Amino acid sequence: MRFVKAFLLVFAILILTIPPLTACSQAAQPQETDDRMQIVTSFYVLYDLAGKIGGEHVVVTNLVPPGTEPHDWEPGAADLIRLEQADMLIFNGAGMEHWLDKVITALSNQDLILVQTTDGMTLLSADSAHDEEGFGEEEDHDSDGQFDPHVWLDPLNALHQLDLICAALVAADPEHADDYNQAYEQYSAELIALDLAFRQGLAELPRREIIVAHEAFGYMAQAYDLHQVGIEGLSSESEPDPARMAEIVDFARQHDVQVIFFEELASPKVAEAIAREIGARTAVLNPLEGLTKEQIVTGEDYFSVMRQNLDALIDALS
Repeated sequence: MRFVKAFLLVFAILILTIPPLTACSQAAQPQETDDRMQIVTSFYVLYDLAGKIGGEHVVVTNLVPPGTEPHDWEPGAADLIRLEQADMLIFNGAGMEHWLDKVITALSNQDLILVQTTDGMTLLSADSAHDEEGFGEEEDHDSDGQFDPHVWLDPLNALHQLDLICAALVAADPEHADDYNQAYEQYSAELIALDLAFRQGLAELPRREIIVAHEAFGYMAQAYDLHQVGIEGLSSESEPDPARMAEIVDFARQHDVQVIFFEELASPKVAEAIAREIGARTAVLNPLEGLTKEQIVTGEDYFSVMRQNLDALIDALS
């Protein structure tokens, strides 16, 4: 598998540098060019925010396909070609993009602007995500595997990311700065309103404990005084062992948990098994790591899914 990935990487670079064999080749034909800024994003939330700020002045392409869980996603040859041709790569950092350093080192695109949207943000340690007694020590720097990357589930962290995206677009394309700043004012106000809705909606609920499919909700829990217990770890690809399942069942019974949350991009089987064991029900709590094709077609976005999350939490904790 590693050989295949290495081959794809070399192949992608070579096809960008080798000229067409004949004047009649497909690549040699005149093609329409798009003068707009070409932006690549590493997963859905950043795709959504970049598109909202950039509007008609940018073309935004998301690397991770709809319906794909990003934690174990790997870029292929087409993705490397896309990055070679891009003006800007907007990514999360905090270990979310495990493939990033390897890919950036291999690229020949020296003009690619890199925008890490967790720069300057206080990050939760990875240990704190599964510390049932509270949060671990916080740091403000980045290293793969040391931090919880799911910052966007606190709307004020998403506001920080929106700010950095806007600043990057203004710096790269000052001609359209007024439009970028106007969009920022609109969507920053929506994020502040969303944060207020969470604070008001969750403030007086009798329960504070949530059992979730994987430990993606640490920042949300910290912001709104919730206590998350994850069936799986920071990556939803892990599997709980029988001892962990027993711990979760005991915790649910002790705290009268009525809802076990699962997510749409992962199997609900474990959540359903725990719910059956304790006589609870299941519901979706979406970590917004990606949307399904159906959600995109129906016009869902960061804001609509976060409001659905708020409704689900209010229903579960009431």
